[in-house]
Amino acid sequence: MFTGIVEGTGDVIDVDDADGGRRLRVGHGFGDDALAEGQSISVSGVCLTVERYGDGWFEAFLASETVAKTYLGEVGVGDAVNLERAMPADGRFDGHIVQGHVDGVATVAGIDRVGDDWAFTFDLPPDLGRYVVEKGSVALDGISLTVADRAEDLISVAVIPTTYDLTTLSAKDPGDPVHVEVDVVAKYVERLVE
Repeated sequence: MFTGIVEGTGDVIDVDDADGGRRLRVGHGFGDDALAEGQSISVSGVCLTVERYGDGWFEAFLASETVAKTYLGEVGVGDAVNLERAMPADGRFDGHIVQGHVDGVATVAGIDRVGDDWAFTFDLPPDLGRYVVEKGSVALDGISLTVADRAEDLISVAVIPTTYDLTTLSAKDPGDPVHVEVDVVAKYVERLVE
C-alpha cells in the first residue's frame, strides 16, 4: 500500500521490450540500502515489483496487462517518473489509501498559474467520473491530490509548489497522459450498494 506522498522522481535509464511485457531500469536517489528484491514500488502510480537493484537503480517488469492499461509502455530513456516506496506498517499515513492499481489514463486538459500555486484540469475516462467527488481524494501519477472541482468528465486539482517541484507535474503539458487511481472506498461502496 502507498499513501500518494511521492518521495521524489527517478529517470528511466534503460528499456527492454520483450515477449509478454517490458522491463524498465529506473535511476533513483533513495540511497544504497533503501530497496530490496521483491518489494513494491510505485512508479508514477503503478505498483511494480523490484526484481533487481544496484547502486542508484532498480529494475521492474511490466506484464502485458500493465503495458496495455498504463502509459508506461510508452516511456523511454530519459523520461522522469514519480517514485514512492510502499508504506511500512509502522509508517506515518499522510495521504490517502493508494494501491498502485491504476484505473485508467487521464489527459491533462489545462494548467493555470494561480499565485504561487497551479490549477491542473484533467479529462477523466468516462467510466471513472462516478467515483470522483469534489473535495475527495484521487491519485494522479501516484500523487495524492484533493479534487477542487468536478464537472462531467473533468476534474481540477490545486497543486502547491512543493508538489509541483518534487513530482513530474512540473514537466506536464496539456495533452499529456496521467495515471488515475480513484479512491478505492468509492468502489467498495458501489459494490455494497449493488
